[in-house]
Parts: sequence; C-alpha cells; structure tokens
Amino acid sequence: MSVSTIITAAGKNSRMRKDQISRGIQLTNKLILPFHDKTVIEATIDNALSLNLDECIVVLGHYSGEIKEAIFDNYKDDVKFIENNPVDVGLSTSLYNGLANCASDFALCITADQPTVLPETFAEMIRVSQTSKDPYRTISILRRRKTGLLDTAEGLGMPFVAPRENLMGYLENENDNLNPILRKIFDDGYAFYGIKEKNEKELVNINHYDDYLQLLD
Repeated sequence: MSVSTIITAAGKNSRMRKDQISRGIQLTNKLILPFHDKTVIEATIDNALSLNLDECIVVLGHYSGEIKEAIFDNYKDDVKFIENNPVDVGLSTSLYNGLANCASDFALCITADQPTVLPETFAEMIRVSQTSKDPYRTISILRRRKTGLLDTAEGLGMPFVAPRENLMGYLENENDNLNPILRKIFDDGYAFYGIKEKNEKELVNINHYDDYLQLLD
C-alpha cells in the first residue's frame, strides 16, 4: 500500500502576525522564520522527506509567493507544490486539494508549522495504520490525550495517517477546521489510534510567537 505526504502551508498567519505587531517585531510569515539551521517549513519538509515515501506535496495559499521565494529552489526536485485557487479557503479544503493531487492509497497529513514532530513518530503512525485490522477504516493520529485505541476524536488534528480516497469523501465540499470532520469520521465507526509523542515539543504547533520561542529552546 502506497503512502504519500501532504503538508498544508496555506494559512493566514494571523495569530503570528498579531503577535509580531504587538511586540514590534519585523513581520515574517511563521513558516519562514529561522528554525535552527533552516526555516520552520523546511524542517517540517525534511522530516517528511526522510521517510522516503512515494510523494511529498506542499499545499500553498496565503503568502505563497513569499514562501516559494524562500524555499522553492531547495525542494523543486523533491516536492510537488500546489496552490489553492481561490486562496481564502479553510484547512479542510487545503488538505482536500493536496489529496486530489496525489495517487497514493494512504496519506500522511501534516501541517507545515509542526517542525518538531520527529520522523520516528511519523513512521510509527504509518506502521500502526498499515498493520491495523482494516487500514481503510483506520486513522492513526498523534495523540492529544490518550494513546492506543481511542474512544473519542475530540481535540484531535494533524498529523495523522488516513486512507486517501475515504478521507477525500469526508473533506469534499467542506470548508472547515479538521476536528469536526474527524469527529464525523469517528462517529461513522472508523478506528482511531493515538500515537504517543517522543517528547512534549511534538505536541506544539507554531501558532503564536511564544510557541516559536518554546520550540527554539
């Protein structure tokens, strides 16, 4: 069973922008902020590429020109970049557009502001998905509360591994955050497995400037 990576990088950057303005910091999209010896989005892409999956697709939208200018030349041979059209859409639409541009049976779905999720954690998510009783009705997801077989999808989001075509069926014609859609999938009887993080930083998305500073430590 083939697996590709979809990385969503299309958001408005509104919370980070607000924080930068309030602190008097130069306005910079959070995905191209320095992160050790690269940028936030490059760290996320590199973690995904290290898995040697079938394909890596990055979905751009807001600030696509700024992001591509910063990273495109480094990844043009290894990553397929696609752009939302129209730009002003929800996360579910960005993810749908990425899934529609790949042909793999399964997708590892990541947001670009998760540079600290380790390849080993992604690999464990894939392993659990592929060795489950019915991979086509299983979601393997980074836990927020419990690990193992979950009794709720409350509070869950990316990263996760899911059957591509089935997930597209739930995302089509939606324009929302992911959690309500994941809860619907759960209610339809899919098995959700929570994967434990290797360290607590894996559970932090970079939404605010303080999140960024926390992950830099």
